[in-house]
Amino acid sequence: MATLLRKIGLIRLHDRDTEDPKHHQGSLKGTKGNQKNNNIKHCNTNNNESNILSTPEIKTKKSEQSSKDKPIGKDKQGKEMKEKQQVGGGKATSTSLPPLAPHRQHCTQVRTRRLMKELQEIRRLGDNFITVELADDNLFDWNVKLHQVDKDSALWQDMKETNTEYILLNVSFPDNFPFSPPFMRVLSPRLENGYVLDGGAICMELLTPRGWSSAYTVEAVMRQFAASLVKGQGRICRKAGKSKKAFSRKEAEATFKSLVKTHEKYGWVSPPVSDG
Repeated sequence: MATLLRKIGLIRLHDRDTEDPKHHQGSLKGTKGNQKNNNIKHCNTNNNESNILSTPEIKTKKSEQSSKDKPIGKDKQGKEMKEKQQVGGGKATSTSLPPLAPHRQHCTQVRTRRLMKELQEIRRLGDNFITVELADDNLFDWNVKLHQVDKDSALWQDMKETNTEYILLNVSFPDNFPFSPPFMRVLSPRLENGYVLDGGAICMELLTPRGWSSAYTVEAVMRQFAASLVKGQGRICRKAGKSKKAFSRKEAEATFKSLVKTHEKYGWVSPPVSDG
């Protein structure tokens, strides 16, 4: 039995030794070749993948993906900065060329219509109480001639004796007229008393913002002024040298501002038209 087992073992060893070494090497080479081919194929697939990823479409996808991966806060900050810059640029252009305010346009239209209407009404007057001339053809600057005062007054007598046909006044209308009063002053002759002060300024409450009403017309203001002249015992100045000195607008404006402050502190006294 032992001899039989030994023989079988020798036969197997003989079979191993008698195998073709080339066949064995070929099988080894085949396995190695297969491994190499598999490695080459794997590399080729990697190369193909890298080539595919290098196309423009994939590049754009990569950029889109990277932009998506970025934090949203930075993008919002960038947009806010751009909007602020645009808004700042818009403000600069708007301040460099300021448009005319609609409120101011409306006030100018109201003033023009009102003064045109008043001019027409004054020209229709049949008593020749006042006449109006535009100073330098300016609708907002009038030279008003007062032709009549109370004929029983000393002022009327002075006008007759000095051959003074009228008392000349200048009336200028502000931008927001008739919601603000006009500025009125005497130009000639030079008057004393009668609530006419230095520079030809006129002391009347209705010519101040507190006493003014948009319902007052130029004709009504002139009638009130004529009554104030008589009430205040106004006279034509006949003193040598002083009577020839002309009133100035600058002096009139300064005097009017001063008297307004004084009367706001101590009150106003305005004579009624019936007293004239």
